[in-house]
Amino acid sequence: MEAGKRKKIVISVVILLVIAVIGGGVWFLSLASTEVKAAEVSSTQTPLKMSAYYIVLPEPFIFNVSGKERDRVVQIKVQLMVRGEQNEALANKHVPLVESVLLQTFAAATVEQLRQPQGREQLRQQALTTVQATMNKMTNMPVVERVLFTGFVMQ
Repeated sequence: MEAGKRKKIVISVVILLVIAVIGGGVWFLSLASTEVKAAEVSSTQTPLKMSAYYIVLPEPFIFNVSGKERDRVVQIKVQLMVRGEQNEALANKHVPLVESVLLQTFAAATVEQLRQPQGREQLRQQALTTVQATMNKMTNMPVVERVLFTGFVMQ
């Protein structure tokens, strides 16, 4: 009987050790996962903590757009929103390139598209995508966070 009790005690101790190791592993993994999530949140929030700067493009864009009934002239005033002084300097450095890319993007629009609010929003989003892609090629960073239409006239 002494051997039977000893065997039960050894098995119980081994089971307790296995449970402790599993519990410790789960605790360690959950702690590591929490730290990774905290790091992801802080890295995604860092740009939002930086100051916003607005780059006013010097001249409004004036261009013709084609329509089914007749062509129209459109004037759009644009500002670029960037975060941080470094992005502001990069955006200011590349203003002529940004203006060129925006003019190409705007020239592809149609009267029917620009008559609708969602069409103008689509054009604004397309302008942002194009500017970010261009800046990415030049600086390896998107630089511009938003393209803002601060004036829009269609005649």
